[in-house]
Amino acid sequence: MLAYYLRLGLRSLRRNPVLTVLMVLAIGIGVASSMTTYAVFRAVSANPIPDRSSQLFVPAIDVWGPKARANARQLPDMLTYTDAVALMRAHKAMHQAAIYPVSYTVIPQDVSREPFAVKGDATYGEFFPMFGAPFAYGSGWDANQDDAHAAVVVISSHLNQQLFGGANSVGRTIRLDDHDYRIVGVLADWNPQPRFYDVNVYSRTFSGSPDFFLPFSRAVELQSETNGNDSCYGSEGRKPGWQGWVQSDCIWISFWVQLPDAAAVQAYTTFLQGYAAEQKRAGRFDWLPEVKLFGFGQWMDFEQVVPPETRISLLLSLGFLFVCLVNTVGLLLAKFLRRAGEIGVRRALGASRKEIILQFLAEAAMVGVTGGVVGLLFTGMGMFGVGLVFEPDVAKLAHMDASLIALTIAVALVTTIGAAFYPTWRAARVQPAWQLKSN
Repeated sequence: MLAYYLRLGLRSLRRNPVLTVLMVLAIGIGVASSMTTYAVFRAVSANPIPDRSSQLFVPAIDVWGPKARANARQLPDMLTYTDAVALMRAHKAMHQAAIYPVSYTVIPQDVSREPFAVKGDATYGEFFPMFGAPFAYGSGWDANQDDAHAAVVVISSHLNQQLFGGANSVGRTIRLDDHDYRIVGVLADWNPQPRFYDVNVYSRTFSGSPDFFLPFSRAVELQSETNGNDSCYGSEGRKPGWQGWVQSDCIWISFWVQLPDAAAVQAYTTFLQGYAAEQKRAGRFDWLPEVKLFGFGQWMDFEQVVPPETRISLLLSLGFLFVCLVNTVGLLLAKFLRRAGEIGVRRALGASRKEIILQFLAEAAMVGVTGGVVGLLFTGMGMFGVGLVFEPDVAKLAHMDASLIALTIAVALVTTIGAAFYPTWRAARVQPAWQLKSN
C-alpha cells in the first residue's frame, strides 16, 4: 500500500507543479538556514577532548577581594604567578600545568632565510600527558628539566615542516630570539577546537595550533612577557620591573589539573580552601579568598567560549524554519482540501480515514525528502557564506559531513510530516456524502 500511496502522491504533485515547487522551496530554504547555523554552532560548542574532559578542572582564587565583588566583577579566570607556582609545588593533582602564551622570533640556521615570528605556550612537562597530546617524534620534557629551567622545546608539525621538511628533528637545535633550544619532541597534528586550555585569549580560541611549547620556568627566567590577557585589578603600587610583575597580584597564568575521580575532586577542593586560608593567615590578604574548582563544562560556560552570535543566529534560523513550516501548512491545507471530491469518492468506495491519512502523509513525506535534497544544496552554498556572518576562524570550522547530510534530510522529512498532520486531519474529516451530493 505504501508504494501505491507514493504513486498517488507523485501524481498529485505533478498535477500542481507551482504549488509543489513553493512547498519544496519553503522547506529547503528553511532547513538550509537552520542547518548552516547549526553546523557553526556544533563546531564551536563541540567537546574538543571527550575522552578525558570529565577529569579536567580549573582552580580559581579570588585575589581581588570583596571590593571587586561589590563592583560586580566575576571571579578571576587566571592565576597570579605566586599562586600558580605554589599550586605546582604542592602537586596535589594527578597532573597539573601552569600555562601562559609567549611569542618569539625563529632565526633559521639557513642564513638565506628570513627570521619569522612564532607563537607558543610556556608550560610544564605534565601538560602533554594531561591533555593526551600526540607526538609524531620524541616526547615532552620531564619534571627534572622543569626544575632545571632547561632550554628544551616541543615544536608543532607545522613548524617542523617549515624548518626541517617534516623529518625527525628530535635532538636538533632551534633558535628562538637569542637563545638556542634542543628539540625533544614534535607533535603530530593536534589543534583541539576550541583550544580549551587557552580560552582566556578569545583570538586564540579558534585559531591555528601553537608553534611550540617550552618550559614555564625557562620562559620566566628569560622574563618572557605574556602574549595573552592579564589583569592587575587592585594591584596598584606594585614594584617596577619583572620582579614586581611576578610578585604582584596581577593575573596572567592559566592553570589546569587532572583529577581522576570524585574523591580526588573533593580532596583538591579542600586543599584550595586550606591554601586560601593559609594566605590570609600569612597576611597576604585581609579577607578570606573565595576559591572554586571549575569542571570542564562549567569552565567553557564561564568563559563564554561559544560566541553569542552563533546562539542568536541558530535561534533566528530556527524561527525562520518555523515560519517556513507555517507557510507549508497553509499550502498543504489548500492542496489537500482542493481534492475534497477525490477524497469523498475514495471514502465512498470503502477507503478508511486511516488510509486517507496515510496517503496524504506519504505525499507530504515526498515533499519533505525533496525539500531536504534542495536544503542540502542550499546548505552547501551557505557554507561558503558563513564567513560573511561569523569570524573567519569560527566560520572555517563549519563543514558538511555525513552526519550533517543525514540530519538535514531527517529534519526536512520530520518537520514536513509534522506540518502535514493538521491538513491531513482536515482532509480525513471530509464527509463523502456531502461531496457526492455537491459533485
